[in-house]
Amino acid sequence: MDWKGYLDSTRDELRALNRALPEATRGFGALSKAVKEHGVLGLKEKEYVALGIAIATRCDACIGFHVEALARAGASRAEVADVLAMAVQMGGGPALMYAARALACWDQLAAAAAPAAAG
Repeated sequence: MDWKGYLDSTRDELRALNRALPEATRGFGALSKAVKEHGVLGLKEKEYVALGIAIATRCDACIGFHVEALARAGASRAEVADVLAMAVQMGGGPALMYAARALACWDQLAAAAAPAAAG
């Protein structure tokens, strides 16, 4: 899969949704910002949780956005792989399939985001 192209297309769809539902999407954006900026966990840890949920719910777009956020947050491939192992343990065979997708997404997006993130 071309993860960058897929996420670009998804962003276009979300922009159209934002225009159609400005108040609802602004509210969701405010919730997302509040959750990420407050609390005892750091952003990277919160993104690990989000990636696990994305795998469990089988949401390709969510996988892509949270992998992208993890690369920007300084996660390593080994850390992401550890999260994927936990997701597989909790989700069984379907999670295994989506964990493989998430790792492929990491390999593609992290290389583009920052050379240090791929390690």
